[in-house]
Amino acid sequence: MLVDLIRDRRPLAPSYPEAAQQALDELITSRQGRRPHTPGWIGDAIYGVNDGLGAIFGIVSGVSGATLGNSKYVLISGLAGMIASALSMGSGAYLSAKSEREIFAAEFARERDAFEHNEPEARQILSLSYQVRGLPAAEADRFVEYLARDKEKFVRMLAQERLNTTEERLRQPWNSACSSALSTAVGAFIPILPFFFLTGISAVLWAAAISLVAHFAVGASKSLITIRPWWSSGLEMTLIGAVEGVVTYVIGIGIGRL
Repeated sequence: MLVDLIRDRRPLAPSYPEAAQQALDELITSRQGRRPHTPGWIGDAIYGVNDGLGAIFGIVSGVSGATLGNSKYVLISGLAGMIASALSMGSGAYLSAKSEREIFAAEFARERDAFEHNEPEARQILSLSYQVRGLPAAEADRFVEYLARDKEKFVRMLAQERLNTTEERLRQPWNSACSSALSTAVGAFIPILPFFFLTGISAVLWAAAISLVAHFAVGASKSLITIRPWWSSGLEMTLIGAVEGVVTYVIGIGIGRL
């Protein structure tokens, strides 16, 4: 890393926050093998597809087992489940992201009030937080003294220490909601697609085939946000989908006979 720094002639101690952020982004990208940071909405989209695919594949398998692949009932249940899953995932992602931002804002307001009413205590809390991480007491106090020159910066750092996150890392509610809802709908639509054109056992087999392929693709795509090999993650998802389909199909047969 030091050799790369020397070759690229990057500044070791940037004078401005913008320059420091640019240098940090370049170093992180270099450590990731020149691969850019994965946006947060991609994770929401992948898990949305996974949820929609898994839930509706289970519904399609169960209803197919109960009705011997009657396309009318499979489509009704599948489309209703697709809409319900998409709305549920979208609203859940929106409320979750919104709550995270509200909690951060509330913590920021509490720390601002604490700073105004008892500044020495706020300084001591932040200094001790840095000392717990291994910074010598004198250096921690000096750094806190520097931060205290700017009230907003100090309060923001104190809130970040308390919540172990930054405002920039928080998800955008509408981005999370849209990516989760749309991806869930896409994943949910896959298992019911063959029933628009086929019926009976042939429709069930085609639905199982394309659903398992989709399970593998979704599992492989998780390697974008994890460190697992794409093939391992894909096979795991495929196996889980196969077990889910068989179990729900058998249960559906039993319910149909009852």
